[in-house]
Amino acid sequence: MNNRITLMIALPIATFGLGYYMAPKDQLDETVEHTGFLQVDTTKILATTVDSLRAENSLVVWSYKGMAKVRANRERFWILNGTQELIVPAVVSYRLDLSKLTLDKVSFNEKAKLVTVTLPPLELGDIAFQPEQATTINGGLLTFGDDTVEALRKLNYKQARRAMTAQAQSKGNIGAARAQAIKNVQNYFEIPLRIAGQPDVKVVATFK
Repeated sequence: MNNRITLMIALPIATFGLGYYMAPKDQLDETVEHTGFLQVDTTKILATTVDSLRAENSLVVWSYKGMAKVRANRERFWILNGTQELIVPAVVSYRLDLSKLTLDKVSFNEKAKLVTVTLPPLELGDIAFQPEQATTINGGLLTFGDDTVEALRKLNYKQARRAMTAQAQSKGNIGAARAQAIKNVQNYFEIPLRIAGQPDVKVVATFK
C-alpha cells in the first residue's frame, strides 16, 4: 500500500519535471528574468521588446485618405489640343522602419521608473490610388485618339502622385501620424511591463 501511495505522489512530480525539461526555456528566459523575490530584470524585458519590434520590420502607424484634382493638356500644330481632368481619391500610409530601432535608442531610469524610446524617422509609405472611384473628363479634338488619352492619363496620375505627397506632408497630417506612432510604440513597451508586474513604469516615446 505504501509503495502505491509513493508511486502516486512520484508520478505527478516526474511528469512536472519532464514538462519543465521539455518546455521552451529560451523563450521564457528571454521574456522575464527573476533577479530576486518578486523582482524582474526590466532591461531584459526592454531588450526582448526591441527584438520583437525589429522582427516586424515595418509598422504602419496611420493612414490619410485624400483627393487629388489635376489637369493635363496637350497641343499639336498650335490649333489642335486635348485636355483631361482627373479627380481621384487615394490613401497614403505612414510607417516606422523598425529595423532602425536599436537598444541604444531605449533608456531606463530605474529611480524615476521611466523608459524613454527615441523613434526612427516617420516615413511615407505607398500611395494607393482608387481608380475605380476616379472621375475623368476629356476635352478637345486630340482626345478622340486613344494614344493621346492614355498619354494624358499617365501625366495626370504622375501629377496626382505629387499632389497627394504634398497633402500627406502637411503639418496637420504629419502631426497626427507622429502622435499615433508615439501611442502605438508606447503601448508595445507598456504591455510586457504590465504583464511582468511593473505597471508603475512609464514609457515615453519621442522623435529625435
